[in-house]
Amino acid sequence: MSRIGKLPISIPTGVTISQDKDGIVTVKGPKGELCQKVDKSINVKIEDGQVTFEVDENSPVNIKQKQAFHGLYRALVNNMVVGVSEGYKKEMELVGVGYRVSNQGNLIEFSLGYTHPIFLQLPKEVKVETKSERNQNPQLILESADKQLLGLICAKIRSFRKPEPYKGKGILFKGEVIRRKSGKSASAK
Repeated sequence: MSRIGKLPISIPTGVTISQDKDGIVTVKGPKGELCQKVDKSINVKIEDGQVTFEVDENSPVNIKQKQAFHGLYRALVNNMVVGVSEGYKKEMELVGVGYRVSNQGNLIEFSLGYTHPIFLQLPKEVKVETKSERNQNPQLILESADKQLLGLICAKIRSFRKPEPYKGKGILFKGEVIRRKSGKSASAK
């Protein structure tokens, strides 16, 4: 059995969890509503303010796959519960001369040293805020209840200018440290 899958999820106040007959778990809270389909090999029990996950021994799925699903679906539902109650927040900063970011609603405009600006339209589930202060790197703050969606958007933004090890330029997460490399060393003749 999965160590993670065995752990019960306590339901915080203001959050409701329900499951329909198709195996879709719905979590509603103050920050929004999220849904996740759970495989038939995992039984979800919602009782006494806790959610538990158990492996269905009679399902035709092999045992290794059941164990993997056990921990996976427990973690996904836990992320949903935390998301609708507290929410998730990612902070990114743009390191480089002339790098800028601005937003109008959910449309973000990046100026990253290319010949053209890059525009990215975010889904309505994600809130965005940009900060540009003098003598500091421009910052981008993203907030959402959906951890998976937030991670996908951060990966997409980061792919516009990946951090490089020679000058340390690129789009970084706040507090991230890039291992620096030395450039070419002069050859002695």
